[in-house]
Amino acid sequence: MTEPLVWLPFSPEHLVEPPAGLRYEVVRPEPGEPLPPSAAEVEVYVPAYQMGPVDPDLFTHLPRLKVVQTLTAGVDHIRGAVPDGVVLCNGRGIHDTSTAELALTLVLASLRGIPAFVRAQDRSRWEPERRESLADKRVLIVGHGQIGAAIEARILPFEAEVVRVARRARPGVHAIAELPSLLPDADVVVLIVPGTAETRHLVDEDFLGRMKSGALLVNMARGSVVDHDALATALHDGRISAALDVTEPEPLPPDHPLWSAPNLLLTPHVGGASSAMWPRAYRVVREQLERYARGETLANQVTGEY
Repeated sequence: MTEPLVWLPFSPEHLVEPPAGLRYEVVRPEPGEPLPPSAAEVEVYVPAYQMGPVDPDLFTHLPRLKVVQTLTAGVDHIRGAVPDGVVLCNGRGIHDTSTAELALTLVLASLRGIPAFVRAQDRSRWEPERRESLADKRVLIVGHGQIGAAIEARILPFEAEVVRVARRARPGVHAIAELPSLLPDADVVVLIVPGTAETRHLVDEDFLGRMKSGALLVNMARGSVVDHDALATALHDGRISAALDVTEPEPLPPDHPLWSAPNLLLTPHVGGASSAMWPRAYRVVREQLERYARGETLANQVTGEY
């Protein structure tokens, strides 16, 4: 019997000991380029790390495909393209460390005014200023899953209070429906929810209006979670500040009002893009392939919009 074929975007040598009982090919499909003959045989496909939409036509040429294992935590860019009957698994565990580090970086940099100090340095100016500390702040983490918990673990040593929010309430965690009563007391709001129809424009004019004056909004989720027009208005009004690692679209058009909005720190969707990513990606893929080779249930399976 022929061993099941796996398409990887990297050399199987990175898996250290590739699970036995499987065949491996390094394939990174490019739009408009012909697929290799092995497309007729591939059963497990690990797409390259990317955030752009995936060509749904690709999957029509993979008749034996059974599993798609992404290297991304979110799957909104690929979920609609994966055919019925094919198991979609996300990259849970790959980006926790890196994303949590950047979330903390954006919080600290925004509160302590690092962007202004860097701009002053560019002008050879010495401009000391008293800024806010993370200590004694109340931080609302909206989306308390695995990455949210990793962010909390990095926030707490700074002598800050963390309030947890998730889709549904559970012990120690508030339901997202409680946000209207939680927002007025939060000094920092960190978003790490999935990009779904339910969370689209979760942060709208009403949400922003309920935030405490001077509060900081940090979006590590998806650009679609925030109404950018409402955010630009709030920033220009001077009520709040913000830090965004994600926008909609990406990149922002050159004339987008957020480029010139005051009290905004923008990073180009690099939450997962650090040296911490690949060792964890190789580990997650190897463990999934070990399960597949043994005929076991795969982890991180995506159902519905999650």
